[in-house]
Amino acid sequence: MENELNITYINLGGHVEVHKYKYLYFLIMFTAYILIICSNSTIVCFIWIHKNLHEPMYIFIAALLLNSVLFSTNIYPKLLIDFLSEKQIISYSACLFQYFIFYTSCGAEFLLLTAMSYDRYVSICKPLQYPTIMTTTVVSVLLLVAWLVPVFQVAVTTILSAQAKMCDFTLKGIFCTNAIYGLQCIRSSVITVYGLIAFLDMVILPLLFIIFTYTKIFIIAYRSGREVRRKAAETCLPHLLVLMNYSCLSVYDVSIARVESSFPKTARLIMTLQIILYHPLFNPLIYGLKMKEISKHLKRLFCPARII
Repeated sequence: MENELNITYINLGGHVEVHKYKYLYFLIMFTAYILIICSNSTIVCFIWIHKNLHEPMYIFIAALLLNSVLFSTNIYPKLLIDFLSEKQIISYSACLFQYFIFYTSCGAEFLLLTAMSYDRYVSICKPLQYPTIMTTTVVSVLLLVAWLVPVFQVAVTTILSAQAKMCDFTLKGIFCTNAIYGLQCIRSSVITVYGLIAFLDMVILPLLFIIFTYTKIFIIAYRSGREVRRKAAETCLPHLLVLMNYSCLSVYDVSIARVESSFPKTARLIMTLQIILYHPLFNPLIYGLKMKEISKHLKRLFCPARII
């Protein structure tokens, strides 16, 4: 049966001696996974517990961090099993499920960043109208759209890929991404076209909207007083740092499917580690340090004796 076919991993883009250092790799990745879960969950708990953080901006941050937990949980458990296994294999159906969760969470991250940019735009450019615009209903709708749009769009490419005929069973990577297209006998033009539409809807259009909102914010901040500029810098800078970091990783993921054979293995290793290790830790680090109210609660947790 086609659904029972196995895909052999080439770890980290090359033939790494997994067996020789498997316990070391396992320990490093297990530690990283625990750090990701704890760091993201801690900030989410702060936002849930403290009423002064029950604002749209912090709710979107919590959603973004929960998305990072989902993203990591989709990758790390299978990766940890692979490090302790004699052979790194996965069924094609399980690979497609990992692919589905990976791109759903990726698309949701861009749309959540878009919702956050809209929230900052209303807060800074239309402060008097903010309470009437960013209502609980509007926030709930934005959250639903951010998660449901990627679910439906990625589901289509996943179903189409499940029906494709396989001619290769060696996946170059440590988890299932768009590299699965290279395993198919014939690259479907339908998948390619629909993939471009999904990329337009979940990445390009949100990115253009974010650029528009932040341009407006910077213009207003430049023309306003010091307090508005301080507020814009304090609340917008973390979002921009996360956006730039995530955009670079997205460009890599799209390009690797096109230039896979000529992409240097060292660069591929670095970018793969960026995706699975650096980015899920980057979000809580940035929001924990740069968002004043969250930082205050973190200081109370880790340095209670210094807080008067």
